[in-house]
Amino acid sequence: MSATADPVTEPTAPRPTAPAHSRWLWWLAAWAAFVLGLIGVLLPGLPTVPFMLLAAFCAARGSPRLRVWLERHAQFGPIIGDWEREGAVSRRAKRMASLMMALCSLVLALVATWIGWLLATVCMAAVAIWLWRRPEPASVG
Repeated sequence: MSATADPVTEPTAPRPTAPAHSRWLWWLAAWAAFVLGLIGVLLPGLPTVPFMLLAAFCAARGSPRLRVWLERHAQFGPIIGDWEREGAVSRRAKRMASLMMALCSLVLALVATWIGWLLATVCMAAVAIWLWRRPEPASVG
């Protein structure tokens, strides 16, 4: 058995693109975005996908191992790839985001002041409009 890694089964992680003195800031930002994305899985109103996209962006500059893991992840990998290749968001992701924003707006209507509900709902509506204007991936299957 050879001591070198097989490039097909074990690709080398990309080298960080940030200067060495700022790499730790990118590493910290990548992991902070990743943790916020994980919290967003459980908490309506806190988005998961934007934080994972941010984590991938920051990891490319400070944490190559996290970047490779995110790219290979069954859920996050395709989303990251679609966004980076085409600036695209799948219809399923758009529907889920819109549904979660609507649910969040309903909860806020019950527990927040009317001005808080209105401001949050206007922001979420703006995000939904922007999101639905994004193209869908060409590789939809």
